[in-house]
Amino acid sequence: MDGFERYVGLVFDNRYKIEKIIGIGGMAVVYKAIDLLMRRVVAVKMLKDEIAADEQSVRRFINESKAVAMLSHPNIVNIYDVSVRDNVKYIVMEYVEGITLKNYMTHKGILSLREIISYSEQILNALDHAHTKGIVHRDIKPHNIMLLKNGRIKVMDFGIAKLPNAETVTMTDKAIGTVYYISPEQASGMRIDSRSDLYSLGVLMYEMSCGRLPFNADSPVSVALMQVNDNAVPPRKLNPRLPVGLEQIIQKAMEKDPEERYQSAALMLRHITRLKENPHVIFKEVQKSLRKKEKKKKPHRASHAMLPIILGVAFAFLLVCGITGYYILNMLFFSEDTSKAETITVQTFTGKYYTDELEEWFSKSEYYTLQTEFRNDPLYEEGMIIDQTPSGGDRRKVVAGEQKCPVTLIISKGAETVVVPDVLLYDYREAEMLLEDLDLIVSTKKVYSENFAVGTVISMEPEPGTTLKLNDKVTIYVSQGTAVGSIVVPDFTGLTESQALRKIIQTGLRVGTVTYEANEKPAGTVIDQSLKPTVSVVHANTKIDFIVSGGPDWKDPNAPVVDPSQPPVDPNNPDKPGTVVDPNDPYAGWEPEDGFSDEKPADTTSSDAKKDAVNQAIKDFVLDMINNQGRT
Repeated sequence: MDGFERYVGLVFDNRYKIEKIIGIGGMAVVYKAIDLLMRRVVAVKMLKDEIAADEQSVRRFINESKAVAMLSHPNIVNIYDVSVRDNVKYIVMEYVEGITLKNYMTHKGILSLREIISYSEQILNALDHAHTKGIVHRDIKPHNIMLLKNGRIKVMDFGIAKLPNAETVTMTDKAIGTVYYISPEQASGMRIDSRSDLYSLGVLMYEMSCGRLPFNADSPVSVALMQVNDNAVPPRKLNPRLPVGLEQIIQKAMEKDPEERYQSAALMLRHITRLKENPHVIFKEVQKSLRKKEKKKKPHRASHAMLPIILGVAFAFLLVCGITGYYILNMLFFSEDTSKAETITVQTFTGKYYTDELEEWFSKSEYYTLQTEFRNDPLYEEGMIIDQTPSGGDRRKVVAGEQKCPVTLIISKGAETVVVPDVLLYDYREAEMLLEDLDLIVSTKKVYSENFAVGTVISMEPEPGTTLKLNDKVTIYVSQGTAVGSIVVPDFTGLTESQALRKIIQTGLRVGTVTYEANEKPAGTVIDQSLKPTVSVVHANTKIDFIVSGGPDWKDPNAPVVDPSQPPVDPNNPDKPGTVVDPNDPYAGWEPEDGFSDEKPADTTSSDAKKDAVNQAIKDFVLDMINNQGRT
């Protein structure tokens, strides 16, 4: 994150002044900036340094600028300028103040019918405009849709859009949408057209209506296969309050065969409009399509003759009776002598620790067979046996070495742990929900920040990647913008003295005490500061103390030089060993006599010198009076 902050305050191409970071994605960093020429707020989307040299990423970046430049629609983010120089590559876009639809859905869950219709209608308007220009978005998902405060939708991120006359992208290409929203043909590398966007919109509508995705699995590959082969659970089974018409629209948009889907965004938009006018509408053409599909899949009609079924049941009944009779007769007349059976009392294992020795004991036992189950339990240490079946003290009949008693041990895995995820630069509401879903207790603290948008998580304790127990506490620090008349203390550590001085002057602060000490870092490097960076807010001209590295071999030049081979010497009594006394101390070496312990040494100035000084002062005073009288 520090690497991205270095651009804050700079002016690109003498026109775009970078103000703060407002988002970080997989490819790019988005800044809020001021267009000094047009006097407007813009968003600058800059390609990350680590992938700026990747030809595929740069091509995708340029592709986005070309795609959006061809479009002009109120539901699509506008693009103003593009720069693809060797050192910096960025796109200047319309600044949209809002949150992603994904953040909103995560916070709210299932959306209302009014919201579903409104957002779907606006997205379809944007897609209809793009499709008429020959552009297929190919990555429709809630992460790429901005929701403004007034309820307007803005579709963005045309980075993998298919332009007119462009080649079809296959599954092996990096430019593929998120597997949770991609169409079956997109997942299988087949031809892609505008109907693929409508499938992705159908998945998005499913998520808005049911509060969950239609397909979910442990790996992206599994999800992609489900998109191709599986049918989603009907939305009304998950949310019975949904209108039948909305379920019909979603199911038709999510048809596996593109020929069975809506053939255009305009047609799907007409159905959305009819549903908006009448929530109880049922679409006949959709029913016809669904019936046609069911007819194709209908199996051959089975025979209605009951005789084969009756004969089969009778045969099965006789077979079961014969087997049962055989076992009963065998037990009564032909069973072996049961005198070898003995009754044992099951040992108690609960409260003991499951060890290699215990496992080996079970493997050699003639009376027990072992089964184990592991369970997280904060009340028991890891490896302790929580419970067992059968319980200790129960009695069981066994035959040594032949008929053993099965014992199941429940073994503690200790308290369940969780790895703290990285929620830096998330919207704080999304970060809170993500952490709480992991059963962590979240504490939110608002701090002032000049470089981050309001509501953005700028730091957290403990750091991401830390392993915690369930119900442990995590603190996130959220930007509340810049305080009026206050300054957020920057981080000076790691800067050279000249860099720190330049930065502190630009910030409006002042240098306090500078202390040098031996350190492994290069000489002149700031290694600590008195005020905590990013979370300390102070007024202008506040002093900050610094600790600066003097290098690994640095020594204090003001420290007295002492010969370690000689005992310390008192300068006032060189014949008597004593402590080294600072020669700049006016009372160094002075010791009060008896009866004068609270007095200072007598003034050693001579009486003649004092008289001369007094006489000269009187002469100067008299001459000054004479001169003043002459002027009056």
